Amino acid sequence: MAGEIVHYEIAAQDSDRASAFWSGLFGWEFGPAMPEMDYRMAQMSDSQGAAIFHADKPQVNVYHLVDDIDASTAKVRELGGEADDKAPVPGHGWFAACKDTEGNAFHLWQADASAGQ
Repeated sequence: MAGEIVHYEIAAQDSDRASAFWSGLFGWEFGPAMPEMDYRMAQMSDSQGAAIFHADKPQVNVYHLVDDIDASTAKVRELGGEADDKAPVPGHGWFAACKDTEGNAFHLWQADASAGQ
């Protein structure tokens, strides 16, 4: 379904503490930090995931599923919002940071195993 929330990122000053909180609240099981950065992922269902990432300020990033990221970013702009150009997550898909007409941040996500290759 277009617009389905497929990924949820949570900023944390203390990733261990944040992982323990969200694991305790919902039972999410976060994997180890990625080697290149403190980014820990949890799979909530076949189509939904979450992540904890290090940041000094509170922040939540929500990713909405789209079938065509180019058409969707164009639609965001047409409707008066802001959309960055798409960026690859190699081997997984494309994302674009956006803002709605009220300045609320969100992201678009298109799955594509050939992204960034």
